[in-house]
Amino acid sequence: LPFFGSVLRRADCVRRCEEPRLGAVSRHRAAEEVRADFQRRVPYSYLQRAYIQLNKLEEAANAAHTFFMANPEHMEIQQDLENYKTTAGKVSLIDQEARQHMEDYSAGVRHYDKEEYELAIEFLERALKGYYSEDEDCQIMCEGPQRFEEHEYLDYKAGLYEAIADHYMQVLACKHDCVRELATRSGRISPIENFLPLHYDYLQFAYYRVGDYVKALECAKSYLLFHPDDEDVLENAGYYEGLLEGTVDPATIKARKEAKTLLRRHKLESHLLQVAAAGLGYAYTEPNYWNRYGARQDEHSVPSSISSEPEDGPRLSLTKKPMPKPDRELKEGGPLLYSDVEFVYNSQQLNGTQRVLLDNVISEEQCRELHRVASGIMLAGDGYRGKTSPHTPNERFEGATVLKALKYGYEGRVPLKSARLFYDISEKARRIVESYFLLNSTLYFSYTHLVCRTALSGQQERRNDLSHPIHADNCLLDPEANECWKEPPAYTFRDYSALLYMNADFEGGEFIFTEMDAKTVTASIKPKCGRMISFSSGGENPHGVKAVTKGQRCAVALWFTLDPLYRELERIQADEVIAMLDQEHLGPSEMDINPKDEL
Repeated sequence: LPFFGSVLRRADCVRRCEEPRLGAVSRHRAAEEVRADFQRRVPYSYLQRAYIQLNKLEEAANAAHTFFMANPEHMEIQQDLENYKTTAGKVSLIDQEARQHMEDYSAGVRHYDKEEYELAIEFLERALKGYYSEDEDCQIMCEGPQRFEEHEYLDYKAGLYEAIADHYMQVLACKHDCVRELATRSGRISPIENFLPLHYDYLQFAYYRVGDYVKALECAKSYLLFHPDDEDVLENAGYYEGLLEGTVDPATIKARKEAKTLLRRHKLESHLLQVAAAGLGYAYTEPNYWNRYGARQDEHSVPSSISSEPEDGPRLSLTKKPMPKPDRELKEGGPLLYSDVEFVYNSQQLNGTQRVLLDNVISEEQCRELHRVASGIMLAGDGYRGKTSPHTPNERFEGATVLKALKYGYEGRVPLKSARLFYDISEKARRIVESYFLLNSTLYFSYTHLVCRTALSGQQERRNDLSHPIHADNCLLDPEANECWKEPPAYTFRDYSALLYMNADFEGGEFIFTEMDAKTVTASIKPKCGRMISFSSGGENPHGVKAVTKGQRCAVALWFTLDPLYRELERIQADEVIAMLDQEHLGPSEMDINPKDEL
């Protein structure tokens, strides 16, 4: 009775506080659909349009940017932002829903990278304070209404303790997930790995560099709460203790109280959730909240012993962040299969991973014939829901698929031989990619697209945009976080990509690889007839296309997958059309050339 008495008093207190402070329930308890819209920042999309009508371009740009940060796949908003940059000049874009602890963390890391350690400390400490404040808010918000996922509310007939357990386990799971919530950027599903411990990791070295060894040891011990077996930080902590000998007793310097409290609570939550899963039939799997793939990105190492000179000091506990282990062994250098194909550059020469540049994949005559086919079958905005300028307002985009080419050929609207050429050269490209990268399983087509980008006259002066913004093909590139999130709406099933160029009689349009910052160019390739660039589709290969400022740039764009579940449907249908044509004795393909005999 005393326990339930306190529960009833608490409920009464919350209700009496709620109405005077927040108004009637209808004003602050929104429907799920409304909450979802605010989560996705949909109101900012409306705000942008309203500000445009009022000719308030700066406010419109900020609203568009705020919406875009949570919806990075939204091509129309991306184009709107490029338009603002063009029309309003230099626009200082502000994310009006930015989480302050995230902003402070990013600023701290930037100062750290510039070796501005005092500023790094200021921002990282502020980020920690904001993090714990946000955590408190997150915990409280989880105590709001919950949905009983496995029961319809009206038919819910559980007993007293079952009902309490059902509701509380949902509240507890929500609270336990605050760690993930606070480490996840807007519009992302995946959190920044090892987010909270990284604050202490950066701080332990920054404090060392400014000569505050007490704080350095305190932060090292705080980090070790999360990763007690981290040999590098253990060695750093030992080094700091050596520096403090004779002045301060290192045993009196403890890990930070708030870190201890959070971790203790987190472990107890995990224990209760697992007990519930075992005894009450809940489905629950404990995620790895403190994944150590997340590490400071620098090349400092720890000294081998405390006896090193202080000025050599401990550097950072970990080297550059390791890439997630690929689900296959990465190889390259396999045979090119066709005697006329010319090798140009490999990954090392292109300053990257899983990259190859080839020439003479198709002949000049085949380029001309393919171009003639393109002019007869391409449709403006094909593949982008009819948007004629999906990437930049300064160019027109046109495209066509293999199936469309064969259909037009069968109907006599383009020469059938030319239509089949598109099918055959894409198959030739697939064979080359599969062979060169030494794949031990079949490479399937995921999407095949004949594309042309045409510079629009009168819109080329002072262009500062790209023909195709920097991106990766199977993940959402996040330059600020130096991450590429392999999650929807990205085409996460794509494994390899290739671009086979058809012409060179245009200006601009160079294909570029960059670092994950989307700024540092690592390789630039000038297209020409028969040239093909191929690469793995992940975050290791961010790429884009420079502005086409004059003429038309055409290419066959190819994306491949190793998963047969994601085979291109139109390609399967095209295969059936080819089989039908062969049965009608319409002649063999011009590309039916036997590959070189590797024996």
